[in-house]
Amino acid sequence: MKLLVTGGLGFIGSNLIRYMLKKYDDVEVINLDNLSIGSNLANLKDIETDKRYKLVRGDIADRKLIKNLMNEVDVIINIAAETHVDRSIADPWPFVMSNTIGAMNLFEAAKNYGKRILHVSTDEIYGDIIQGSFKEDDKLKPSSPYSASKAAADLFALAYHRTYDLNIVITRCTNNYGPYQFPEKLIPKTTIRTLLGLSVPIYGKGSNIRDWIYVLDFCEAIDLILNKGRSGEIYNVSAGNELTNINIVKMILNIMGKPESTLTFVEDRPGHDIRYSLDSSKLRNELGWSPKHSLKDALKTTVNWYMDNEWWWRPIATEPVLHTTPWKLKW
Repeated sequence: MKLLVTGGLGFIGSNLIRYMLKKYDDVEVINLDNLSIGSNLANLKDIETDKRYKLVRGDIADRKLIKNLMNEVDVIINIAAETHVDRSIADPWPFVMSNTIGAMNLFEAAKNYGKRILHVSTDEIYGDIIQGSFKEDDKLKPSSPYSASKAAADLFALAYHRTYDLNIVITRCTNNYGPYQFPEKLIPKTTIRTLLGLSVPIYGKGSNIRDWIYVLDFCEAIDLILNKGRSGEIYNVSAGNELTNINIVKMILNIMGKPESTLTFVEDRPGHDIRYSLDSSKLRNELGWSPKHSLKDALKTTVNWYMDNEWWWRPIATEPVLHTTPWKLKW
């Protein structure tokens, strides 16, 4: 099978490509990435000489480029996206261009060339929920420009399936963590700032709740949904590890043997969702998926990876990336 993975130099994309090449001997991967924020050539340095792997530098919004790639692949996995909520508050336009226009360009190409496509969405398009968990058919209520741009892509995906019978499946996943995650995100930022002897910023009171899933569990879910998911369907992916932000930060400090006195409370992010929670029973019951990694063990593995791989994060952990209130910056 020949895969086109978009955004494969990012966090989830690079982990997925490595996972697929390791699991399947007969898989070939074309990685289309425009090397924007979050992309990093070092993420796949260990497989860049693999003959089954090819990197193409380009944008998913480039219609001619996407058209030219269609005859080289069997299946598309769209992971390419601008994902940094704080940056979307400062400047929404790159998010619209990549997450909405770029995704639609892929849907159009998949339609014209009869390709199956898996579109990676996010739990954030549902908005927040105080009690209970979102199911796949619940109303979308995005809170940020980032989540709004992703919600728009989902609606186009479903419309293309209904109108053109596009062979598409959608995943909506909770917060991923693991190696190779861009230092702007909570877990790597907390770890790296602690390693540098800096304080750890907590938005508001740190009471916002997220459900954390180890990236390799999500990669396994993507693989399963790609191969067995029903066209036109949405599959929520969640691990059931709901924690407040301040508690996940305290767990990291405990792993590192650092005191909680390094915590500093800063102004809360505008429109900050209170709690995300997904019901993934459809995926579990229909396709038999369940996470294999415990939060306790996988978080320790993740933190240790950042501690042991300064060569990876040092060049990209700049002052703006590690900023305590990044939504206030002009990116």
